[in-house]
Amino acid sequence: MPLNKPALALDPDPRSVQEARRWVVSTCLELGRDDLVECAQLGVSELVTNALLHAEHPITVRVRGTVEHPRVEVSDGSPHPPVISAHEDQELDDLLATFGRGLGIVAMCSVAWGAAIENDGKCVWFEPAPAPHQNGYPQPEVFHADDDAIPRSVADEIDANGHGAAIRIGSLPLRQVADMRRHYRELRRELRLLSLAHQEDYPLAHDLTEVFTRFERSFPSSLGRQVAAAAVNGATTVDLHLNLDPRTAPVIEQMLELLDLADEFCRARRLLSLARTPQQREFQTWYFGEFIRQARGEAPTEWPPARPGAQHVS
Repeated sequence: MPLNKPALALDPDPRSVQEARRWVVSTCLELGRDDLVECAQLGVSELVTNALLHAEHPITVRVRGTVEHPRVEVSDGSPHPPVISAHEDQELDDLLATFGRGLGIVAMCSVAWGAAIENDGKCVWFEPAPAPHQNGYPQPEVFHADDDAIPRSVADEIDANGHGAAIRIGSLPLRQVADMRRHYRELRRELRLLSLAHQEDYPLAHDLTEVFTRFERSFPSSLGRQVAAAAVNGATTVDLHLNLDPRTAPVIEQMLELLDLADEFCRARRLLSLARTPQQREFQTWYFGEFIRQARGEAPTEWPPARPGAQHVS
């Protein structure tokens, strides 16, 4: 069984708490982190219980981070953040009174913990400690996925005024786009969490997060609106029409290189998340490549790209 295994989906049933405990313990043992078992199972029990009682489905559990710093994540469908107002010098009784039993136990069992809030849900996470704290509980890190996004006013202005390079992508498959966006969002969050909790151990995580921000700034917001409108209307493909600043091509090229580096990192099992499949990589390379090529004045190509020697059938 691979160490970078996918998430565990949980049913809305009290038995899911025990299932999550067993799954997380098994994962810790696979990672060779027997020292984290006690705190991992205590923390995940409380987070899953809280999700079952107060959040919305779907609820999933997974382990991310690295072998040296594994992180247990419980995701649910509620975008409302947990209420957090504790201080490091609180006694356990005060902590439990402030958080409720669940998050108080999580703090007691963590070297770092917090929540990442997104528009369609949240992820509450913790890094298990070798033993429960007796005092000095870590402060939580809570952020919204869009908190550090840079306004795209320049990109939007170029698009609205018809300036820049005209980008035309026909019959873009929405299923592959949705899959690409999920992967991108998870990778971006992973780098953000690594930089928050262990910046000294992973100094590149902060730098790579900034690359993501510059990359997002390169695209006008009309791109997302066109994709969303097509999905709402039940379409399976969308024809994209927008204008892009040609100077953004090097930023997009840098993002493609970053995605390849992330795949290598995943496969080396230093990063406990799934690398892209060959099919995902092929689609993303073609998709981002269209922006690069067309920004430089080249003609559009279609998906899937023609194979050498293949015959086109109309």
